[in-house]
Amino acid sequence: MGLFDKLRGELVDIVEWIDDSKHTLVWRFPRYQNEIKNGAQLIVRPGQKAVFVHRGEIADVFDEGNYELKADNLPILSTLQGWKYGFNSPFRSEVYFVSTRQITDLKWGTPNPVMLRDPEFGPIRLRAFGTYTLKAVDPKALLKELVGTNAEFNSDDVAEVMRSIITQAFTDMLGTAKVAALDLAAHYQEMAGELRKLVAERIDDEYGLEIPQLFIVNVSLPEAVEKALDVRTSMGVVGDMNKYQQYQMGNAMMAAADNPNGGGAAEGMGLGMGFAMANRMAQMGAVPGAQPTGTPPPVPDAATWHAAIGGQSSGPYSLAQIQTAIQAGQLDRSTLVWCTGMSNWQPAGEVPQTASLFGAVPPPLPR
Repeated sequence: MGLFDKLRGELVDIVEWIDDSKHTLVWRFPRYQNEIKNGAQLIVRPGQKAVFVHRGEIADVFDEGNYELKADNLPILSTLQGWKYGFNSPFRSEVYFVSTRQITDLKWGTPNPVMLRDPEFGPIRLRAFGTYTLKAVDPKALLKELVGTNAEFNSDDVAEVMRSIITQAFTDMLGTAKVAALDLAAHYQEMAGELRKLVAERIDDEYGLEIPQLFIVNVSLPEAVEKALDVRTSMGVVGDMNKYQQYQMGNAMMAAADNPNGGGAAEGMGLGMGFAMANRMAQMGAVPGAQPTGTPPPVPDAATWHAAIGGQSSGPYSLAQIQTAIQAGQLDRSTLVWCTGMSNWQPAGEVPQTASLFGAVPPPLPR
């Protein structure tokens, strides 16, 4: 290799950036101590800008296009270099390529819940997250404020500061909007537009960045509050709670009856459900199996009764409830009962007040 070829190999004659990344904002052309050749070609592709930096000072900025680097199209650099009559020799200068296209699919979210005084729930905590796009609009400001001497600068390097700015703006907006938590979903689009404006005011001039689009994907309540709302919604869907309780108790009684291996616990549960069902129906005046008569019902018995169910005392019950449980097959003659005035527990079939209730009820089928 001759001397001329060696010198030519040390000079850069094409300055360009073939961007195959999606999130790179700034990329420094790797000179590796080589000098840029006089008359070298500068290629700035669509969605790019090229910035020349000489000895720490920002010089010329080139938009997209193909340029031959000469003194007449490097006026600021020529002044910094002291080229009075043009230049015919190689020169050294750092070249930064800045991507001016939108970087999409960037995410933001509140790292901690935002406190809000809600008109319906009172003090409440909210979390929010969404997406945004980012674009460089002022390469000089971007290089001065964020990039510095980095060889490469991408969206991840600015993500933390962007999340902080968006979160702070979102908190300020919620404080002034005074929208109820349950109505936020209906205002996502309106709030996203206002939030984008607030963020743009804080980054355009300072960092040379623009946020063309910003979306609010979701604003969520704390998990405990969401569960309470689900219960509240379920109650509204159920409607008549008395009918719903009757339906639930009926299902539980059928499940207990279908489980012959449940033992005393299952029998106790079934009988307890039966008593509760009887009490509910008695309050509503709809005791199943009661025979309609033309005479008024008897005066309620003031005595309170207890029954031994599953080896445990259950009650107190009125005599009418005991009768309802007998008619439902939940209590038989051998069930131990007790009321005030009795010295000990006795089978229901041997106590005069309860024995008379078995008159019209057939005994259980033999097993």
